[in-house]
Amino acid sequence: GFVVGHAGLYQALAMFAVAYFIIGMTVLSVCAIATNGALDAGGAYYMISRALGPEFGGSIGIMFFLANVCGSALYVLGLVEAVVDSFGIPPGQKVGTGVHVLPQSYWYELLYGTVLLALCLLVCLVGASIYAKATFLIFLIVMGVLGTILVSFFATQPLGVPIRLPHFNSSETDNGSFTGFSLTTLHNNLGGGYGVDYTTGQMMSFSSVFAVMFNGCTGIMAGSNMSGDLKRPSYSIPRGTISAVLFTYLVYNLLAFLMCATCDRTLLQKDYGFLRDISIFPPLVTVGIYAATLSAAMSNLIGASRILYALARDDLFGRALALAKKTSASGNPVMAVILSWLVVQLVLFSGKLNTIAGVVTTFFLLVYATVNLACLALEWASAPNFRPTFRYFTWHTCLLGITGCCVMMFLISPLSASASLGFLLILLLALHYLSPSSTWGYISQALIFHQVRKYLLMLDVRKDHVKFWRPQMLLMVQNPRGSSRLIDFVNDLKKSGLYVLGHVELQDLDTLPSDPLQPQQDSWLSLVDKLNVKAFVSLTLAPSVRHGVRQLLFTSGLGGMRPNTLVLGFYDDAAPQDGLARHPAFTSAREDVPLGFPPLRAPAAPKLLSAREYVGIVADALKMLRNVLLARDLESLDKAWELRRAASHPPAIHVWPVNLLRPDSARYADTCSLFLLQMACVLNMARAWRRARLRLFLCVEAGAMPHAQEEKLRQLLKDLRIQAQIQLVPWDAVTCLHWQTRRGPPGGPLEEEEEEGAVNFPANTTQVSDEYVCAANKLVLEQSPAPAVRFLYLPRPPADTGLYPLYLHQLELLTRGLGPTVLVHGVSAVTSTQL
Repeated sequence: GFVVGHAGLYQALAMFAVAYFIIGMTVLSVCAIATNGALDAGGAYYMISRALGPEFGGSIGIMFFLANVCGSALYVLGLVEAVVDSFGIPPGQKVGTGVHVLPQSYWYELLYGTVLLALCLLVCLVGASIYAKATFLIFLIVMGVLGTILVSFFATQPLGVPIRLPHFNSSETDNGSFTGFSLTTLHNNLGGGYGVDYTTGQMMSFSSVFAVMFNGCTGIMAGSNMSGDLKRPSYSIPRGTISAVLFTYLVYNLLAFLMCATCDRTLLQKDYGFLRDISIFPPLVTVGIYAATLSAAMSNLIGASRILYALARDDLFGRALALAKKTSASGNPVMAVILSWLVVQLVLFSGKLNTIAGVVTTFFLLVYATVNLACLALEWASAPNFRPTFRYFTWHTCLLGITGCCVMMFLISPLSASASLGFLLILLLALHYLSPSSTWGYISQALIFHQVRKYLLMLDVRKDHVKFWRPQMLLMVQNPRGSSRLIDFVNDLKKSGLYVLGHVELQDLDTLPSDPLQPQQDSWLSLVDKLNVKAFVSLTLAPSVRHGVRQLLFTSGLGGMRPNTLVLGFYDDAAPQDGLARHPAFTSAREDVPLGFPPLRAPAAPKLLSAREYVGIVADALKMLRNVLLARDLESLDKAWELRRAASHPPAIHVWPVNLLRPDSARYADTCSLFLLQMACVLNMARAWRRARLRLFLCVEAGAMPHAQEEKLRQLLKDLRIQAQIQLVPWDAVTCLHWQTRRGPPGGPLEEEEEEGAVNFPANTTQVSDEYVCAANKLVLEQSPAPAVRFLYLPRPPADTGLYPLYLHQLELLTRGLGPTVLVHGVSAVTSTQL
């Protein structure tokens, strides 16, 4: 009567259609999730938490608990309103007459509500079995009353109904009419005629009427809330829920039409209990109203208790809900029932039915939207184990349900909707950071996998362009204990690219009972988490380190995301230091210092690979068109200290883009030099290194027009948008040592005889002496102030494998005592001057 009296038949039918459209879409999602596996206690909370994870599940569980609590209070207040309307002393009278003996005031109505709520509490404390029997009895009563009401519309003769309206401390009287079936009455009630709600004194509107009406439709979750008490929830929930939705939708529409055709608007708007006046047996209508409202209140109370019990059992809120875990001998969560009853009692202080209707509706709509979201996520994830036996749904129905819920939330009350979403966001963040990890499975992982696979297929390597090049690193790590700072440094170098930590285990799978890498995987992943680097882990078994690195270079990555740069630590005789033991992530009181990694190699112990094999790895990577970085003394780089002094003394990054082991060719614009410049620039772009200053060293000889070379280099930097300070470095004293060792013109017979003892490069057979390399090392070292890190040009290994030890010896001399140094050799074009 309230709905059709204010909204009229057309708008009432539209409200029912919208409400049941939202409910229908949600029911399809509920049925799909309910038939996709065993359900436990908690209903919608259990479905959402197991589908979307603990953060969404816990926050929506609290929202759904509050929705059921407020819903229970709403129905109790509605029952109080009906009782007072039937048995209350009329306003203006001090003494009741006949059956009108109940005093009316805020505190008396609160007392009546408390008594009725206590009755609901007693039923719920006994357990689900007595509740089911009570609700079945109430169902029979309500069906009998409904049949009586339908007969009354046809059997009752037209009559006038006196209406006593409360008005402050007195009452006003008005007259409504039951006209019987009349086209005039129907025509007058077709359109809307919003007026003042006589119980609250507030002007009604479409949104406020819809909010009140929607609460009569929220019982669809009553069955799913009892999922832990049902014998076959996957069978009962779909059939019971769909039947209830179809039945109530038909009854609501039929009653709306009958009311609009037989009752004038005054009767509908100003007497919400008019069905008693027109019934052929008025007491039965009163009993039916009481029974239906009491059943709804009990349903919401027991639903709230089951949700609270499920939340407590999952330990999402720790000790805060520990009390709610306690159950009776029969398994009834009595403490959860009592706690829910206490919260409902607090909500009863709001006083009026329509005051909390908007809040309850918003909460229920938010829960329904999330149920649809859970089903949508499961459908979009395309997980093979999502095989619900209920198949009458698609992602379209889920999306329509979400949209309908969100739109109606904001139409009903933008303020309540915004506040509810804000509260939900706070709960999400709190649970994300405070709740323990779960073993339920995270739908986010399935969705991420689905999307990543799709986008990896779209990532076409044939469409790569130098403008969008980024470093994709494979860092080989023998033992993370001695490489923690190197791992962190390479993380700064990746520039949002792929980063893989590679490790080779020297074992033969044929001689082992099982894969030894699987137990190590968790240690490596924990290392990545604790060091806070964005890296993948790739482990392999191989008979030698060189074969293992080849395997990783061939197989690491997927599609268009494959490593294009190999990073190795430097091969020298320095004793490894345990960096993890000093790392802040492993030195806090809560952490056990080492992970599952073996101790570091003793200084006197033999190495796992020879110098020849080490240089062979570099040569292999270059043959496979991978760029190569060799990092020396990076474990001595204290990035935290460099950052602390960055405000007053910005750290410097020294860049030497010339091949110091090839003094007869001082080019700055070859592929390798440009790659070296790019890597130094990438490091400078990292957040931790933005305050650092790039210093580019231009080696010049007398009579070579140094200023022209400087201007040319400056123009190159400008074209590449690289900000760096250029410093001219005379190196005549160094190069003369090189030329003094030459014993003939280039290509002469003497030089050819000595070719076997030289480090060979393409088109270069020049012999470089140790004296020259030491002088080049001194030249680099003398440039002050000392930088945080140096980038040097890495020559290509000689073609003759017999010269590998000499090549490595010269690299060691060149970088000796320089501190953190990165030797760089690039094989691909990585810079662009185009838009």
